[in-house]
Amino acid sequence: MENKKEVKILLWMAILFLIAYYLPLGAERFNTAIFAALDLTKWYAREHVILCLLPAFFIAGVIAVFVSQGAVMKYFGAKAKKWVAYSVASVSGTILAVCSCTILPLFSSIHKRGAGLGPALAFLYSGPAINILAIILTARILGIEMGIARFIGAAVFAIVIGSTMSLFYRKEEKAKKEEQLNFPETPEKRPMWQTAFHFFTLVAILVFANWGKPADGVTEGAWYWIWANKWWISSGFGAMLIFSLIYILKINWAHVLMATAATAVAALLTGSPMLTVVVAIAGLSLVTLTDKKDPDNKEWTLSSWDFVKQIMPLLAIGVLVAGFLLGSTHGDTNIPGIIPEHWIANLVGGNSVFANFFASIVGAFMYFATLTEVPILQGLLAAGMGKGPALALLLAGPSLSLPNMLVIRGVMGTQKTLVYVGLVVIMATASGIIYGSLF
Repeated sequence: MENKKEVKILLWMAILFLIAYYLPLGAERFNTAIFAALDLTKWYAREHVILCLLPAFFIAGVIAVFVSQGAVMKYFGAKAKKWVAYSVASVSGTILAVCSCTILPLFSSIHKRGAGLGPALAFLYSGPAINILAIILTARILGIEMGIARFIGAAVFAIVIGSTMSLFYRKEEKAKKEEQLNFPETPEKRPMWQTAFHFFTLVAILVFANWGKPADGVTEGAWYWIWANKWWISSGFGAMLIFSLIYILKINWAHVLMATAATAVAALLTGSPMLTVVVAIAGLSLVTLTDKKDPDNKEWTLSSWDFVKQIMPLLAIGVLVAGFLLGSTHGDTNIPGIIPEHWIANLVGGNSVFANFFASIVGAFMYFATLTEVPILQGLLAAGMGKGPALALLLAGPSLSLPNMLVIRGVMGTQKTLVYVGLVVIMATASGIIYGSLF
């Protein structure tokens, strides 16, 4: 055993040495690809981490800490009406910042605690596919029509796939339902409206702080008005968050007001939304971590930190790899990556059945850390990928991966896993063909 470990270490050292020895530093394309990777990473850090990712981590923390098991059973369990279960499951992903692997513990938990196979799989699919952060980034970077198509397609997929799986395995589901009818009601720690108010206040801040600029030349209309006033709107929801922290979470009002004052000073002195958000998040973290009244408040921030540790390293690696392989394309910038554009155009260009099917299969087996599918597709589209295959990859990729499939197989068996994956690939292919023919 010890010898195998030493051989493995030697092998990795040899591989790293050969990579370093044969680095093609003199090749212009390689050097350009390195620059593209760094350029895309810099742009992502400036444009998306502070305003998008950090608030999303706190939203994910709310789900992990403040939403009880009783709430899960109420909406996904045997006693829930089917239209309620599927409706909630299909859109629940809009509030989660998770990847195809991070969603697995949640899926396994609700499945084992009595959620039906259909609603559980609808939740499993929708979680990574249409989280609200991914929708915003998709619309901002890939276009509003792609963002809308992703949201509608993923929500429909979740319902159809869940319903189909439930129909295929209806005998098992009937037996499970009979077992769960006597599941005891779990009392909530606080009224549901309070948890919902706190949660949707955070979601509103995330949505309006990231409201996209309208097209050039547009200076009127609701979209433009919201964009022009987005910081005032976000501040209004910030005031609602202050109310929630004091009256719902019962955090010391003096501590909350001190954090609010620090945020206001940062806004007045710097005029920088980025710095203001950083100060606000730092203040929120401090008041929750130092709260002595309710351990859940501290756990909220610690849970959010767990999401940061899980997602941020993978996201950073994903953006670097995407930039190196596919180039950096944002705004007026278009720096090519290491993969020649004509390779991509030949495989996934146009809107053929093969192009859409190939994109679905590749997306199903690739691992996408949360949000990395957006810069990857940005590069692919710039390199010649068709819009239909791009949507097909968006609908199959984030929700599936090889690690994801292996874990799902352990939860519900090989046959169900194969049927589930097959449904995702077939529907993604069909959706890509339809979308590509329209746009």
